[in-house]
Amino acid sequence: MQTLIEQYQTAIRAAAESKTPLRIRGGGTKDFYGNPAGEQNSTLLDMSDYNGIVDYEPTELVITARAGTRLADLEAELDRHGQMLAFEPPHFGAAATLGGCVATGLSGPRRVAAGSVRDFVLGVRMLDGKGEDLRFGGQVMKNVAGYDVSRLMTGALGTLGVLLEVSLKVLPKPAIETTLCMAMHEAAAIEKMNQWAGKPLPVSATCFTEGQLFVRLSGAESAVRAARAKLGGEEVKDDAVFWRSVREHTHDFFQPDQRLWRLSVKSTAPSLHLPGKQLLEWNGALRWLCATGGDDAEVIRRAAQEAGGHATLFRGDAMRTAVFHPLPSALMKIHRALKEKFDPAGIFNPDRLYPGI
Repeated sequence: MQTLIEQYQTAIRAAAESKTPLRIRGGGTKDFYGNPAGEQNSTLLDMSDYNGIVDYEPTELVITARAGTRLADLEAELDRHGQMLAFEPPHFGAAATLGGCVATGLSGPRRVAAGSVRDFVLGVRMLDGKGEDLRFGGQVMKNVAGYDVSRLMTGALGTLGVLLEVSLKVLPKPAIETTLCMAMHEAAAIEKMNQWAGKPLPVSATCFTEGQLFVRLSGAESAVRAARAKLGGEEVKDDAVFWRSVREHTHDFFQPDQRLWRLSVKSTAPSLHLPGKQLLEWNGALRWLCATGGDDAEVIRRAAQEAGGHATLFRGDAMRTAVFHPLPSALMKIHRALKEKFDPAGIFNPDRLYPGI
């Protein structure tokens, strides 16, 4: 594997010298996400060969793996020990890798109860824009001093460096899980989800769509049984299939031929009256908008901002609409400074996150 790292370093240094952009890619299952990467006059840096688990000690609840490791393989190994990636990352394809998971920073239905990708990243090994081999963080929560660079890489879309290895905290799988379904209007669902979030209930995921509220309960059998009796509703058969469809966007709501917006807002924000269908997750803090055509980015982003958040064009024609919500000038200045520090030649996935970054 050291030979592969040396090859990556050579490619980075050559690209920096010639100012040739590098398109960093693992399995390619999330190529659609982010602003379009320029295909012309760029070089592909394929990380899929740099794979495998480096270290895993189940009793310590920590796993370290190379960036090209397939998520499916990583989760299979954890499953053999009754453990899981608690943030429930979406794959969007069998070739999804750990590097892509961290670089995009996307979390699944369990995020509302367990936390986000960033919350579970303990340390990273990476190559910067000079080809230097750097390590940040460690394999324990307390082994972090100064700037938490390892978590800074989460969601950076490869614009700051090339991930080589990632150390993640993992959690035991719950003893049992069950999902309840109940019919109600969106406003009532938002109110219910936030009420339950403030109570000691084993709720691990929520989803509202087309007048149906789905609530997943996870944990000890006694706690799940008590919560089920308290909340009511009908039990959903094959609920693992349902939650996988929400996580992987294979649910009927997600239409691949329509623009898909991802709105992160206050969970208590009232219903957002926007054109198209909506699906709510994370107690109402995440709202997917499947636009029916003619959607207005400015209107959508204004609505998200007024609801205490922001809007991302998750999937659609990014050539005519900026993917990510515009940043205030002060934050953009910080982004540019970080880019300059880690990637002085500006070769890593340029413009994928924001113009000039």
